[in-house]
Amino acid sequence: MEVKLWNDKREREMCDSFADLYAIIKTTEKLEKAYVRDLVSTSDYESECLKLIAQFKTLSSSLRDAVPSIERFVEAYRMDCPAALNRLLVSGVPATVEHRTSSSASAASSAAAVAECVQHFITAMDSLKLNMVAVDQVHPLLADLSASLAKLGTGILPLEFEGKAKVREWITRLSKMGAADELTEQQARQLHFDLESSYNAFMVALPNVRS
Repeated sequence: MEVKLWNDKREREMCDSFADLYAIIKTTEKLEKAYVRDLVSTSDYESECLKLIAQFKTLSSSLRDAVPSIERFVEAYRMDCPAALNRLLVSGVPATVEHRTSSSASAASSAAAVAECVQHFITAMDSLKLNMVAVDQVHPLLADLSASLAKLGTGILPLEFEGKAKVREWITRLSKMGAADELTEQQARQLHFDLESSYNAFMVALPNVRS
């Protein structure tokens, strides 16, 4: 006997969206395991992971009313995907971005990486000043900043550089919000303050490396 899962077009689209969300989470879990087992190249992992994260944020935002909690969605469908939940909800960036180091980088590439960090710091702060406070506007800027900071490795910045932790904390916070959500005035001011203080600490740390 055929079981009908929907009664109209809207219900069918909702079922399709649920299936897409399920597939994204399961695919992310498999990708994380493949990366850990060295079954996929770093470049392929990073590009695919970035795409899955973007798809997840877009879809989870559109399903915000129907799926207010991704954790409950995972429990309801009995999905065992701890790595995917960490990547999609907690980290918000690929593992390569979190753990990338460049201790063997040349002076030229190090200088370029420093310049890239400065650019991303300034871009993020200027965007907040221009009232670009929607999650889908702020999150990519912080992800870019986090990635550029990770490129520097411990050869330039201290291992426990506070700026890295602050940026990761904001990425985690934004990852739990919908793409169309906006930071409150207080949140935007706090983020700008954290970015500015991190930028100042970043600039202070650089002379110690060159000396």
